[in-house]
Amino acid sequence: MSELYKLPEGWEWKKLGSIAKLQNGFAFKSKLFTEYGLPIIRIKNIKKEKVIIDDVVYFNPHDYSKDLENYKIKRDDLLIAMSGATTGKIGIYDLDNEAYLNQRVGLFRINNYDTRNYLFYFLSTQIEKNLAQSLGAAQPNLSSQQINDINIPLPPLQEQKRIVAKLDTLFEKIDKAIALHQKNMDEADVFMGSVLNDVFGELEEKYEKQVWNKILKIKNGKHYKEVIDENGKYPIYGSGGIMNYANDYLCNENTVIIGRKGTINNPLFIKEKFWNIDTAFGIEANKDILLPMFLFYFSKHFNFLDLNKSTTLPSLAKTHLLQIMMVLPPLNIQQKTVIYLDSISQKIEKLKSVQKEKMQSLIALKASILDQAFRGEL
Repeated sequence: MSELYKLPEGWEWKKLGSIAKLQNGFAFKSKLFTEYGLPIIRIKNIKKEKVIIDDVVYFNPHDYSKDLENYKIKRDDLLIAMSGATTGKIGIYDLDNEAYLNQRVGLFRINNYDTRNYLFYFLSTQIEKNLAQSLGAAQPNLSSQQINDINIPLPPLQEQKRIVAKLDTLFEKIDKAIALHQKNMDEADVFMGSVLNDVFGELEEKYEKQVWNKILKIKNGKHYKEVIDENGKYPIYGSGGIMNYANDYLCNENTVIIGRKGTINNPLFIKEKFWNIDTAFGIEANKDILLPMFLFYFSKHFNFLDLNKSTTLPSLAKTHLLQIMMVLPPLNIQQKTVIYLDSISQKIEKLKSVQKEKMQSLIALKASILDQAFRGEL
């Protein structure tokens, strides 16, 4: 850190590299990845302060002449992302599964339980602030030297033990409260889903279905290397929301966006004209017979995963979408349906907003407690 604060008696500032040795990952070759074998832990597997292995690649050790023993990950190892959008993120490997460390992922192996958990608490919440202060900006890439030079406020071992025990107790309660708020948000989404199922179920009993090919227009998004933003006239959207780069494909107002891959069951409704990028389809209703918001609520109700189950990563093609059948009641019935669903949706979004604010307050509380802990004030 550029300005080190005064520590209590018995504490001292230590470089991270003097406390624990950083092990860099191995440059496994992507062309040698396999569907089975030994798992490779990559940056994307570091999530929410853990190492998640539900999306890993594998390798065959016989494909490499080098001894890879030094890159083997063990239970309780601390991993750090050294590149990309999640640079500086920490995860603890709490599994017994044999796995290996990929390049641009660093590893700390610390045998002492209290020191390991003390450093985990510090690094998992303080590393980004520490790096911003010491290096001047958020770093898209970290070198081993930068990581080793991180300053740690280190108390005596007995004090480390006391702090870890206190943090364990406090954070267990806070994390339970955060999980409860998240559960409330998830249950709100489930409730909205059940409302949509009931509404469209009743409509399908009364009115005929029409194929999407006849009642709407599907626009492919496009990708260009050049940035074309029409002097900032229109925003740019993809399946993940508004983006910060452009291409030249324009969708009209009140268009539904449906992602091409991955989170295809998360449609968006865009009220303004926008450039559509190649991660999504723009779905425009024929307004003479179909209200855009009715189309949006149907899209939230419909399970797009049912359209293509042949790939590991869910994906959609335009041909899939064109064959969708949806109920098409008269416009006045569509309008009444939209008004009803709007009222339910607004209440649910308000509830979720309150839960999210409470979660953010709890997260801020954790940060405040950690600041106290690392200043010897806990």
